[in-house]
Amino acid sequence: MSPILQNALPQSPWMDPRLSRLPGILPVEGEAWLTVDEAYAAQMALRDQLIADIPETVLGQLPQGVAAAEELYDLILTRLATTPGYALTPDTATRPDGVVVALDRSAPLKTLGRLVQEDLCLMQADGPEHVLTGACLCFPASWSLSEKLGRPLTGIHRMVKVYEEDLARRVQRMFDVIRVGQPLWRMNALVYVNPDLHQPAFEAAPRTARRGGDYVRAERQTLLRLPQTGAVLFAIHTYVVRLDSLTAEERAGLETARL
Repeated sequence: MSPILQNALPQSPWMDPRLSRLPGILPVEGEAWLTVDEAYAAQMALRDQLIADIPETVLGQLPQGVAAAEELYDLILTRLATTPGYALTPDTATRPDGVVVALDRSAPLKTLGRLVQEDLCLMQADGPEHVLTGACLCFPASWSLSEKLGRPLTGIHRMVKVYEEDLARRVQRMFDVIRVGQPLWRMNALVYVNPDLHQPAFEAAPRTARRGGDYVRAERQTLLRLPQTGAVLFAIHTYVVRLDSLTAEERAGLETARL
C-alpha cells in the first residue's frame, strides 16, 4: 500500500528555536487545536479500518475517565458543527471526505476517533501527576496504548532519554497550570525509514532503526483544558512527508539537529 503522506509540514520545528528547545510550548492561535489537511481522507480511511479491526489496540478507557471522555465528545461535536466540511444532524456527522458517521455518546472516544485526524489522549490529575485515563490512539510512534494506559506522565515517558527530572517537572507544571480557553501546542519531528502511520511498540521490544530514512514524521501536539472535569486533552496530529520535499536549508538543519 502506498504511504499516506502530506505535501509539506506546516512547520519545521527543528528550525524554530521556540519549538526546538524542550518542551517548546506556544499558545494556539484561534481555534487551531483541531485541524484538517490534505491527507484527511486517506488518514481517516485508515483510522476507520483500525478502529473496526483492532479496537482493543487503538482504544482504551479507564472508569475514572468516562466523564472526561463524554465532555470531550460534547466539546468536539460543538466545534465540528461550525467547522467547514462537516455537516451534523442529531444522529450523524458527515465528514469532509463525505463519510457519514453515526454519533454515539456512549462510545465517545471511538466516535471522535472516526471524525478528526488527531489522536486523542485524556490526562487527569491523580496525586502529584497527571495520568492517562483514556485515548483513541491510531497512529502511535513506537509506543503502545495498552502499556501506557493508567500511567502517570513520568511512567509514560520513562523510555525517553531526554525526559530527565527537570524536564519532567516543567511538563507536569504545564499540565497543572494550563487554563481553560487557552490551549497550547508544540511540535516534534524525526526521520523515519518506515512511513507507516500505525507503528505501535512495547517498551521491551527492540528499537527499530530510524536514521537514514527517507521520511520525516512530525507530530503537532495540542493541550486543551476541559472546563467541567478539568482533564487535559493531549491531541496529536501526525504528518509524514518525504525528506526530499524539504528545502536544502531544512535538510541541513535536520543533519545539525541529528534527528
